[in-house]
Amino acid sequence: MTLQRGGWLVLLVGAMLAFWALLAGPDTLAGVDLGKWGTALLVAIAWVSMYAVSRVPVGEAERGVSPGEWKAWVGVAFMTVATAYFLAKSHVFVDGPAWNNPAAQAVGRNLVLLLVAWSVLNGVLGARWKGRVQEDERDRQIEQQAAGWGRGAVTFCLVGLAVMLAFSPAERLAWATHFMIANLLVFALMWGWLCEYAATAVMYWRDRR
Repeated sequence: MTLQRGGWLVLLVGAMLAFWALLAGPDTLAGVDLGKWGTALLVAIAWVSMYAVSRVPVGEAERGVSPGEWKAWVGVAFMTVATAYFLAKSHVFVDGPAWNNPAAQAVGRNLVLLLVAWSVLNGVLGARWKGRVQEDERDRQIEQQAAGWGRGAVTFCLVGLAVMLAFSPAERLAWATHFMIANLLVFALMWGWLCEYAATAVMYWRDRR
């Protein structure tokens, strides 16, 4: 399965529509949950794109990029989408706990779908690199340094949250319910993963240059 230029253009337009549905569009349109359909469309486009890439013969450019770098760039893409979606829909967490909050349940479901799609794509990429060296000393060194960036990002978020809760007047913290704070902690983890993947990808890129 190889895609011609027109096919890639269709996938690009579909991805833009999916991003609009997830980040900029209304929650519902004509009774349709845009978040759910945007996530499904984005997952489908990612699967089709990666399957098409997996069928293309390995070129010289790809041989110069390690599997670790490919995985890092895929991680950056998915975590960027997930983090942006989480922030765009963060207002729904103020309305109450998940069992009484259908909007929060929808956001959680869409994030889980993105995680599943990410796992499947990693499997597709792993099959493409079967027989190649998956990790060496350079990869381990980059992973160690990038993990430090991730830990720093998580620490920064947690310290910022602690300072905000400790020094803000009580009347300005009406939004800080237990459910909202729990989701802010989840966001801190997502931000840390995004920074770690971004640092990994940049380190690989600089090493190749």
